[in-house]
Amino acid sequence: MQEIKFHGRGGQGVVTASQMLGLAYFKGGMYPQCYSLFGGERRGAPVVSFLRVDQKKILLKCEIKNPNQLIIFDASLVDPDEIRKQVVPGTKILINTSKMSDVIERLRDFTVGIIDASCIAENLRLGHVINTTILGAYCRLFESLSVNKVIEAVMEMVPAKKSENAKAVIEGNNRVTLIKGRR
Repeated sequence: MQEIKFHGRGGQGVVTASQMLGLAYFKGGMYPQCYSLFGGERRGAPVVSFLRVDQKKILLKCEIKNPNQLIIFDASLVDPDEIRKQVVPGTKILINTSKMSDVIERLRDFTVGIIDASCIAENLRLGHVINTTILGAYCRLFESLSVNKVIEAVMEMVPAKKSENAKAVIEGNNRVTLIKGRR
């Protein structure tokens, strides 16, 4: 079973990303289970969403405490010590950031994907909503889902700018930088 944690800020499309990814996995023949946690719904407030995916029906109904996949929409939310406490060995981490930082250096024992989703979304006139770009990068880093299934889910779920969002998936997939963890 894959247990995925999405961590970002309100307005970035964190919750919708988990739902679109769940739909993409469903279209790929898997069973998804998705839920979110957030306080007051306001732009910029921390948001966490979770997704479980398995080849068989998921009967587990509890919180994901130790994800094996972590997607961080805002680099300011990266705390290497906190990440180490949460994740299981072998976890892959995807981070939206425009530059390599010492924080990411401290995560070198994990496989990390770096994507400047904010820049891609801005260039495609998607504003601060970076979820489709993140999902494209997800496909490259985690290699468990085809880009076509994600685009199919995006086209079904996004209310506007469908072609721009499909392009964002492709750009995210093409422009993610992978840093292999040391073991």
